[in-house]
Amino acid sequence: MSSPPDRPHLERRIGLLPATALNMSNMIGIGPFITIPLLMTGLGGPQALLGWVVALVIVIADGLIWSELGAAMPGSGGTYTYLRNSFGRGGRLMAFLFIWQFILSGPLEIASGYIGFANYARYVWPEMTRPMAIGVAMLVGALNIALLYRRIASIGRLTVTLWIGSLATTFAVIVSGAFHFDPALAFDFPPGAFNFSIGFLVGLGASARVGIYDYLGYYNICYIGEEVKDPGRVIPRAILISVVAVAIIYAGINLSVIGVVPWREFVPARDHAHSDFIVSIFMERLYGTGVATIFTALVLWTAFGSVFALLLGYSRIPYAAASDGTFFKVFARVHPTEHFPHVSLVIIGVIAMICSTLTLGMVIDALLTTRILVQFIGQIGALVWLRRTRPDMPRPFRVWLYPLPAFIALAGWIFLLGTSEPVVILFGLATLALGVVVYFVWARRAPGRARN
Repeated sequence: MSSPPDRPHLERRIGLLPATALNMSNMIGIGPFITIPLLMTGLGGPQALLGWVVALVIVIADGLIWSELGAAMPGSGGTYTYLRNSFGRGGRLMAFLFIWQFILSGPLEIASGYIGFANYARYVWPEMTRPMAIGVAMLVGALNIALLYRRIASIGRLTVTLWIGSLATTFAVIVSGAFHFDPALAFDFPPGAFNFSIGFLVGLGASARVGIYDYLGYYNICYIGEEVKDPGRVIPRAILISVVAVAIIYAGINLSVIGVVPWREFVPARDHAHSDFIVSIFMERLYGTGVATIFTALVLWTAFGSVFALLLGYSRIPYAAASDGTFFKVFARVHPTEHFPHVSLVIIGVIAMICSTLTLGMVIDALLTTRILVQFIGQIGALVWLRRTRPDMPRPFRVWLYPLPAFIALAGWIFLLGTSEPVVILFGLATLALGVVVYFVWARRAPGRARN
């Protein structure tokens, strides 16, 4: 599983603090600030927080899977490396399908941060039109590429700086909510809130998918595993610390907002324009417009920290695939003096800028559907297969209570996919089927590569 001798090696400079900062900057990011109304809309009230709990259970189980695979195979590319090295010759197909879906889902996730940034900018610039918002999103995307176009050591320091800003923003919400929390507002359940039915399960799935979107990034350090110091210890610890810390932070954010702003004022989200910047409304309700405007600037800082961490990690995935001959060679190019995969960074960044022209709802639905089928479920299969076929493989970290977390994660991903809209499910299956066809066409034209 070592790199080919002629492959350029990246520098192992990322320790536990910047690794945790990288994950948490992505996880906190803009997600909880733009998705609280969407989360509540899923079940039509504060009972939708159950979806957040379901998402947490899935993420903890899945985080253990990422931890074992990441510690055992600490190379660039994350899922690509795990699938490629787990299934023998079949790993070529699995790795190809991951890259196939990633070229869409990765930039879509980054684009969701750009869209969220533009949405919150509307609070301080109410006259912003839809074309203007797209322009703001694309400008943020260009700045993100420019800041990441540098050596990894300086990026580690910048990541910690952005992380501190993200934590300051979230703690401002939590502390403010704690001093003004009204339980009557927070737990104002509508009639029949917990009546079990098919509709309740569908709504629970919708809220849980929003929760999963908020948690995405708990594994981000795995994508730059080749640049992590002592990866057998740092990667699992960064993942687990990030999940636990962000779970506590998310609980505080959600309860703070619904304990101050009545949920009926922003649910359903599509009928309330201010749901796009609900946390700014929260601060305005408590402290007035001036403070809310300053706080919105902090939210924008947090949003940028999120997309910064995402583009850093995701730019390494096509690089890893190209380095071992499974993707276009141009993606394997490393900057001659700064030693980072500059071509992959620019291409993924530009695609994300293009995706930022879509709506936030379209972006979230598309990225989750394509990712569940190949990435998350595929990694569960990789873990189980390696445990059966390579029991003596060095594993600095092993999944606790195996195989229970694997079963929980698999059931969770299937539940989220099964409660999606039929058109979304069809989109995911069609994307996967098309990827299989493209793979076999590619393999026929380059049979030597396909067998390697």
